[in-house]
Amino acid sequence: MRRLFLLMLLLPAVVLAQEKYPNRAIRIIVPFAPGGASDFVGRIMQPRLGELLGQPIVVENRPGASGNIGVDAAAKSAPDGYSVFLGNVGTIAINPSVFPSLAVNPLRDLIAVTQVVDVPSMLIAHPSVPFNSLQELIAYAKANPGKLNYASPGSGSLDRLEMEVLRRIAGLDMVHVPYKGGAGPAVAGLMGGETQVMFATAASAMPAVKGGKAKALGVTGTTRLEQVPNAATMMEQGYPDLTASSWQGFFVPVGTPQEVIEKLHDAAVQTMKTPEVISRLATGGAFPLTSASPAAFAEYVAAETKRWARIARESNATPD
Repeated sequence: MRRLFLLMLLLPAVVLAQEKYPNRAIRIIVPFAPGGASDFVGRIMQPRLGELLGQPIVVENRPGASGNIGVDAAAKSAPDGYSVFLGNVGTIAINPSVFPSLAVNPLRDLIAVTQVVDVPSMLIAHPSVPFNSLQELIAYAKANPGKLNYASPGSGSLDRLEMEVLRRIAGLDMVHVPYKGGAGPAVAGLMGGETQVMFATAASAMPAVKGGKAKALGVTGTTRLEQVPNAATMMEQGYPDLTASSWQGFFVPVGTPQEVIEKLHDAAVQTMKTPEVISRLATGGAFPLTSASPAAFAEYVAAETKRWARIARESNATPD
């Protein structure tokens, strides 16, 4: 009887401890190496998100296999809100069509929380090449078939499919050079002269362009970037099919409680309204863009998955 009485006294405290979220550090799984757009966004969000949630935020880079290693780690994490996946258009919407035998299906195994940013791509080239615009690149590539190498962060990346769309539309013969670990290593390869041209997220390309180690030939967004105003949009240059962005957003494993999802959604939305976060993101060509609700983001992700599945099929994109 005395034991039962003690259990009854302890029960409210146990329930309270279970309901309190978060009560320890939260990790953000970034599926690419440091230096890429996802790492850039995650680390800018990290301090403010931690303040709002009242717990430390740890960014954990899990690169490899075009982001699939990170997706797998996220999907197999405990569904308790302490493992948040920073997914992007490549890992979530493109990879399932390029890698048909994946054990993890993002639409089935992850829950969409909210979009956090929109990051247009930038078409960049090594400073030594004799072209300075998309049209000049096309003319040069046609006059020199098979002589241009183009880099990408891997077969399942947005950057690769953007170039495949361009190659298909313009009829270009170029050599694909895939890199492992995200856009950082691919951009480094271009700066080192291993490749001559590539699409890269603006966040990944901006330091190279601002440092004079790469030149911008255009951007895939609907408007020009303030940091590189001379780089016209793909639409301005006559290629509206190349209007796209590497959106990024938060995901959690299936089974995560709805109240935890809502708390993460609200904290992420407030983070992206912070002036310092907005300002720091702008330096890399990233724009805060959040979802009205987890359901709204899930609907958007489903539409993007359908869009990029079609493009992957039309481009005959397969794993390298």
